Amino acid sequence: MTDFPPVPLTLEGSSVLHQFFRFDWKAWRSCADGERASIAAEFVDLLKKLERPRPEGPVQTAMYSELGHKGDLILIHFRDSLEALNQVELELAQTRFYDFLTPVHSYVSVVELGLYESTRKTYEAAAAKGYAQHTPEWNAEIAESLKRGTEAMKPRLFPGVPEAKYLCFYGMDRKRGEQVNWYTVPFADRQRMMHEHGLIGRRYGDQVRQIITGSIGMDDWEWGVDLFAEDPVVFKKLIYEMRFDEVSAVYALFGQFFIGVRLGVERLGGWVEGKL
Repeated sequence: MTDFPPVPLTLEGSSVLHQFFRFDWKAWRSCADGERASIAAEFVDLLKKLERPRPEGPVQTAMYSELGHKGDLILIHFRDSLEALNQVELELAQTRFYDFLTPVHSYVSVVELGLYESTRKTYEAAAAKGYAQHTPEWNAEIAESLKRGTEAMKPRLFPGVPEAKYLCFYGMDRKRGEQVNWYTVPFADRQRMMHEHGLIGRRYGDQVRQIITGSIGMDDWEWGVDLFAEDPVVFKKLIYEMRFDEVSAVYALFGQFFIGVRLGVERLGGWVEGKL
């Protein structure tokens, strides 16, 4: 494997935007009751359209009431392109409700499936056909393999927002320091560690839905991680257990954690009156 490129292949799917807002409660309370109701109703109408751009399709926009001092509302959007995400931002900004929202954080990324398990086979198949690395023939062989993988993995690459009650989101990196550098570790060793890491996640598969998004070149961390569950304590258990495996204990850096409770669009009117 040392003769092959060190970069694992990946599959990419939906473009993803996380928005984190602080709500101006003082300004909201200064509005007349009728005006508040009108402003909230207008925002709810837009959110309903954004939630399911196609009536028969999956949920593509979801809202959460955020816990802690970092903010008050979280919006997550899954779309087919960055342009579509930008359009969502622009539409939200046109509403009167948006005047009460202060963006405090955001995250741009794309759904990613890492192919450590199959990259070796793909490279070996290309080499077995006599193709030299990065030649047109080699590139075409790799592209065809990725095309087949994308078709097979479409449900995972283009997911809807899971219906679970709780959300946990965080960014993460692999270390690139002088003493420990993930990107200088031989491919086979990285493949082994990622396999062991994935086994832990699979053990929690009946309790947590995990969506990994890649953000290298798009945002401040290399990956974004969304966890969705009906019991928020499972976030702690899963992440704690993962801290003990090699890939996390030695090579992982974690960003801030954000946690929220699912807020159905129709419940926004209650939320602005202090009722979850």
